[in-house]
Amino acid sequence: MTLPPACKCTRPSDTRAPEPNPTPRPMKALARIAACSILCAAAGTASAAPPQCAPEAVVQAKKLLVFHFGEDDRIQIEPEVKVLAPLRNPANKKQQFQVLEVWGSIYKGNYRMRLIYYPMDKSCVLMGQEVLELANL
Repeated sequence: MTLPPACKCTRPSDTRAPEPNPTPRPMKALARIAACSILCAAAGTASAAPPQCAPEAVVQAKKLLVFHFGEDDRIQIEPEVKVLAPLRNPANKKQQFQVLEVWGSIYKGNYRMRLIYYPMDKSCVLMGQEVLELANL
């Protein structure tokens, strides 16, 4: 059986000597991984500015849980705010809303809250909010 000429498979009759390789492939891969790890660590240590509406999102998340469950001393809101993909304003396609995700808990319940803001100059206008309990049903 002969292979078509376009096939790049090695044939048993191929007697070419392997090309010299000063650095074995595993060493190159380890060097790349090490370089990537160093770059990622350096990027992680650089403090990025928090989103414009992050402080408002944390305060609003607490109000949202109080609204749904009543005042409770066990309500805790995580200070970390995650920026999600923006949403287009359905009334004006040129405008985008900022979507911020905040996590909170009450006793043993964990809640993901997404707060939708329209940043205007130095203020933030709350346009929508969502609360979802983390549960395995």
